[in-house]
Amino acid sequence: MSDTTTPRGDIAVIGLAVMGQNLALNLERNGYHVVVHNRTTSKMTDFVAEHTGKNLIPAVTLDGMVAKLVRPRRILLMVQAGRPVDAVLDSLVPLLDEGDIVMDGGNSYFPDTERRSRELTAKGLVYMGVGVSGGEEGALWGPSIMPGGAPAGWASVGEMLGAIAAKADEDGQPCVTYIGPGGAGHYVKMVHNGIEYGDMQLIAEAYDILQQALGLQAADLADVFTTWNEGELDSFLIEITGKIFRRMDEETGKPLVDLILDKAKQKGTGKWTSQNAMDVGAPIPTINSAVTGRIISALKDERMAASSCLPGPDTRPYAGDHKELIDATRDALYASKISAYAQGMALLRLASEEYGYDLNLGEIAAIWRAGCIIRARFLNRITDAYAKNPALTNLLLDDDFRAAVTQRLPAWRKVIQLAVARGIPTPAFCASLAYYDSYRNARLPANLIQAQRDFFGAHTYERTDREGIFHSEWE
Repeated sequence: MSDTTTPRGDIAVIGLAVMGQNLALNLERNGYHVVVHNRTTSKMTDFVAEHTGKNLIPAVTLDGMVAKLVRPRRILLMVQAGRPVDAVLDSLVPLLDEGDIVMDGGNSYFPDTERRSRELTAKGLVYMGVGVSGGEEGALWGPSIMPGGAPAGWASVGEMLGAIAAKADEDGQPCVTYIGPGGAGHYVKMVHNGIEYGDMQLIAEAYDILQQALGLQAADLADVFTTWNEGELDSFLIEITGKIFRRMDEETGKPLVDLILDKAKQKGTGKWTSQNAMDVGAPIPTINSAVTGRIISALKDERMAASSCLPGPDTRPYAGDHKELIDATRDALYASKISAYAQGMALLRLASEEYGYDLNLGEIAAIWRAGCIIRARFLNRITDAYAKNPALTNLLLDDDFRAAVTQRLPAWRKVIQLAVARGIPTPAFCASLAYYDSYRNARLPANLIQAQRDFFGAHTYERTDREGIFHSEWE
């Protein structure tokens, strides 16, 4: 296989795991000639052979790949985040010329993208961190794409990314927009994933309430979530939850979900969101509780031991109306979802100021309407909220969202009270309501905390009745 040919590739994809393969096929289906390269050559040759007749151009070596690309060269990295990205760049960058564009489409941590952007910019190259959400199917048929980096890069690849992105059902707009400079694209993708953590935890807690309090079985739960997906909770995650409950295990004939071990794993983006929120001073308790929920789920052996010696409340079969509790749980889930997204969008606003990203929150919500994992009808309302008020500081202050939460407050509190009384853990539900209650309170007990800090550490305090900084001798 020769690597010498007349340049005709519009873009190269490095890394042919499932996401890389599907993005390459998406690009090719939309009319682009795609050069493909993989560290393990056999994987690349097998991929090309499997798709004979398509405009996929194999490249055994990196220099051969570069030679097959038209100028300016556009290269998409789909390799594992971290050191593998740096390893590829170390080999690739010396082969490139000024103005060539390198895009990292993986889940890289945004400070790494900032560093790489500075390093490649100093060498005359254009580096972009491109967040891609939608999983394997989205990569093939249209993901939500969050590109950040130099505006010159967006000018060169914007049309191409628009061609392969998902299209919103409401207006047909491609779910891609220029996010901002440096690591802005990967930052927004990170927060997207953090919101995704919160969404998934909330859905799991709703399932747990219905299962434990009402004894609903998989078939019943499938009907509930399918019905919910026809209303305000219409979303990809609710849709697949209904499908999950319908799937039966072929070997045992039992619902497959009931046979899956209750240990949730994570790749790190949710944890990064929590850590960064602490850095920028943004409260995101729902996302934090979701990360913690995954961590405590991994302590399976400890939980098994604790279950035999730590008592819970004595509970009797639920005596109330089942449909009423199902509807209340739906309302509590929706209100919690509003709170969670309010936290995530507020984090984006604060980070935009901290890092100089100049994020357009309305456009970000708009490109999440299709293609990505958190896609939902609900995101149209967020887009509308920022269209009405681009300076909106918190979604809870939007008239429509405030009305939606106010209407559901009684059900929200009732469901959480029931869960606490019955010993059903609902950390994300509770965190969502606590965020709402904290945000709506004009006065919090932090005055006592500040007094304690001044008592033991002379950290000073401010007063409500006069200007200035004060310290007291408390004893």
